[in-house]
Amino acid sequence: MRGHQETEPDRGHRIVVRLDTLLAERGMTLTELAERVGVTLANMSVLKNGHAKAIRFNTLTAICQVLDCQPGDVLDYVPEP
Repeated sequence: MRGHQETEPDRGHRIVVRLDTLLAERGMTLTELAERVGVTLANMSVLKNGHAKAIRFNTLTAICQVLDCQPGDVLDYVPEP
């Protein structure tokens, strides 16, 4: 699933958010995803850019339902080099 732009992990964690890839594969915009999930575009953008400090399970569930994917498709762990 790599190839599209992916959000690099913050200094405090090694989690990569792969919403860009999933949205591109589905031809969906971040605005459409935010509307369908029921969160603000600002909050979805914070998540997409890897700056969220947490994600609620109900939000992750809704993202997975809308994008027809698994949590591991949205979030990835990258070990230290």
